[in-house]
Amino acid sequence: MNKKSLLSLLFFFFLSGLTALYGQMITGIWKGKINRQKVEIKIIRNGDSLTGTSYYYESAGHYRRYSIKGYFDPASNEAVWWDDRLLEEKAGRYAISTPGKMPLLSRADFNCPGGGKMMLDGKAVQKENEADRRGDVHLDKEEQADFEDEWDSIIDTYTTGGNNPELIDSIEGLSRYPLAEPVAIAEEPQKTVPLMSRPGPAPDKPGPSAGKAIPANNPTIEEKFSSRQKFFIKEIPVAGDSVELRFFDNAEIDGDSISLFLNDRLLFQHIRLTAVAYSIKLPVHELQESNELVMVAENMGSIPPNTSYMVAIVNGQRQDAYLASTEGSSAMIRLVKK
Repeated sequence: MNKKSLLSLLFFFFLSGLTALYGQMITGIWKGKINRQKVEIKIIRNGDSLTGTSYYYESAGHYRRYSIKGYFDPASNEAVWWDDRLLEEKAGRYAISTPGKMPLLSRADFNCPGGGKMMLDGKAVQKENEADRRGDVHLDKEEQADFEDEWDSIIDTYTTGGNNPELIDSIEGLSRYPLAEPVAIAEEPQKTVPLMSRPGPAPDKPGPSAGKAIPANNPTIEEKFSSRQKFFIKEIPVAGDSVELRFFDNAEIDGDSISLFLNDRLLFQHIRLTAVAYSIKLPVHELQESNELVMVAENMGSIPPNTSYMVAIVNGQRQDAYLASTEGSSAMIRLVKK
């Protein structure tokens, strides 16, 4: 290898390392002010692009939330992002006014002054009219988020698999439509699942006919479970007599169907996700100390990926998680006895 080729190769590795480093550093939770409004932004680097979410707020119960899109230029240390789609408004007892009323586009320099401190400083403009300058951007990188959402698990695991582009694309698909509160709980009786047995399909969700041949190119749900990569989403502590799990379609009702595996064993299949909860109960005394609950997509619906909003009720306390599954990946929740 001649000297010129060696220098080119070294420069390539330098740029690759720099890109990975900046991807790790720009990804995270940023808090401060944009256009004199309090804001919390979760930025995730995905290749050359940025994605995530922004919260403009006055308090925990008074905010607007947007999905964001953008890009990062490691050569100039400039991050550019904009409020792409309004996902949520929360006003509490009063009508929501100022925070986030106008979607913005922000340009900020990425600075590391030392001591572990990281900052984004720049200017914000009106998203639809960049000539209309709206104010300054002053953000500091923080460890703890004030607003929980589906991006938390990506940020927490970014250096240990959460930076997988397919997983990030799946989570981004959750923000394609504004979030809606689940409208109702299923009227059918809750199902308490004996974990020592392996139940088949729920009576009102029948599986394939017993004698029906399965084409060779149509893998079984067990084969899909075994072949797909499993991505950890969230750990949920469990206690008491039972944990109740409720599953909804997170976005537009488009025919998503899932199967659930608990500790590598099929628990339920042919669960049709709708705006009405599919609810099951797991006896806590039959669970192991640590348990892996995996959601496997049986199909992608009409709008991929297959996305589910899960609510866990433990001792009257509610926790939720956003699960996305694709043809190559499944979402995993860890249930841990405390």
